[in-house]
Amino acid sequence: MDSSLHEVWQAAAGSPFVPTIGKGSQFPVALVLVVLGFLLGGTFALNRSVVTLPILAIPASLALAFGVVYMFCAVGVYV
Repeated sequence: MDSSLHEVWQAAAGSPFVPTIGKGSQFPVALVLVVLGFLLGGTFALNRSVVTLPILAIPASLALAFGVVYMFCAVGVYV
């Protein structure tokens, strides 16, 4: 690598990071994902089968995981 760390730092200063989901909308997105995760998880708990595993359980766990991370970011606990 020919460029020094200082050159990389100067080049990055011209293009600041802009998140896909803005700070103002992180809480509603997190709330929707957490509620969706609990609803899908509850539905799976009431109707357990191998067929509903990829339909309900996997999306429930993903929604809950991303929702919790967004909720942490929305309230100021950065991970």
